[in-house]
Amino acid sequence: MDPFHLQSGAIHCEDVPLERIAREVGTPVYVYSTAGMRAQAKALKAALAPLGDPLIAFAVKANPNAAVLATLAAEGLGADVVSGGEYRRARAAGIAAEKIVFSGVGKTGEEMALALNGGLCQFNLESVAEAEMLSQVAVSTGRTAPVGFRVNPDVAAGSHAKISTGAAHNKFGISIEDAAWAYARARALPGLEIRGVAVHIGSQLTSLAPLEAAFAKVGALIRLLRADGHDISTADLGGGLGIAYDPAAPPPPSPADYGAMVGRVAGDWGCRLIFEPGRIITGNAGVLLARVIRVKPGPDHPFVILDAAMNDLLRPSLYDAWHAIEAVVPAGERMIADIVGPICETGDTFALARSIDRVAGGELMIIRASGAYAATMASTYNSRPLPPEVLVNGGDWAIVRERQDVDALIQADKVPAWLGR
Repeated sequence: MDPFHLQSGAIHCEDVPLERIAREVGTPVYVYSTAGMRAQAKALKAALAPLGDPLIAFAVKANPNAAVLATLAAEGLGADVVSGGEYRRARAAGIAAEKIVFSGVGKTGEEMALALNGGLCQFNLESVAEAEMLSQVAVSTGRTAPVGFRVNPDVAAGSHAKISTGAAHNKFGISIEDAAWAYARARALPGLEIRGVAVHIGSQLTSLAPLEAAFAKVGALIRLLRADGHDISTADLGGGLGIAYDPAAPPPPSPADYGAMVGRVAGDWGCRLIFEPGRIITGNAGVLLARVIRVKPGPDHPFVILDAAMNDLLRPSLYDAWHAIEAVVPAGERMIADIVGPICETGDTFALARSIDRVAGGELMIIRASGAYAATMASTYNSRPLPPEVLVNGGDWAIVRERQDVDALIQADKVPAWLGR
């Protein structure tokens, strides 16, 4: 069941009316459903269960809120992290060190030492130069670093160019043609333990074909590396499964479809498989709740001006992303409108010429599918404080991130003495 549903004429999150959250917390505010996250985590676990003992490592970049991570940790999920900050967040939320995979193209020596000293499942290396740096850090800390190279299979993901990561011109990983040399070099470096291979071709994939093509190349590489004497025991297949942002678009593959494809391609690899899901777990489990400031006449359609803006939800401006937008209390009438925010940028636009519930100033609206790559990408542009986040669990709810205070923003600036202040 959709955790954001109509009940008594108004949208609720599980058993909590969104009107109550808006009244007590204010708007804009992110609202997350525990039931929504748990349902997706369980569906993915069930789909991947026939593959043995897979590690499902939630992509922390999708939603790093501590309450979200703790919810997923309780479901047995690990974490895919791409920075020292994300590593620390995952550990603080109770995710076991041995369930953490450290990815990312620009790991620093300090971040490597942090993860080595704290423990992890595996580093996914992005270059031979990174392997050489990690070797030095490992030796200096007296640790052994478990590693695998992220290979770039030169497979187009078919998603937005800014979230495609597996084509030859992308910055991620090493060319799969150079892998044999890279692994040979890593084997000669002290402090490294070669464990696996990693691949990740992009995000918001709505077809399994690119993933299957990439995985087939990884399978061939594993056979080659084993023939060269490498003990390959893990295969990180990344994430990228898309969600349905636009209900009019063809539905993306289900977790069951994905699990069946992986089993068909990788079932005989003899590896522990690692997965890095993000938006498929939390995307549809969150909304951005906003209030209409006013409705302004426009040359073609009226402008519905929300108190949420591109600094709160960047995806429409950055990716031309489509999000469903609905009135919390639908009036039963429709209107065609441009839905925008108050920021002084034309790019501060959520939808153009969109058919929506008829609304007026003061009414509440939700922007759906805002549980991933949403609050985590927010900024304080126009000196707007970061929005709060709320987690709902049945009839209970709690603020899991307070609204940022404007005074705190101002006080963070330091005026030098020569300005006389």
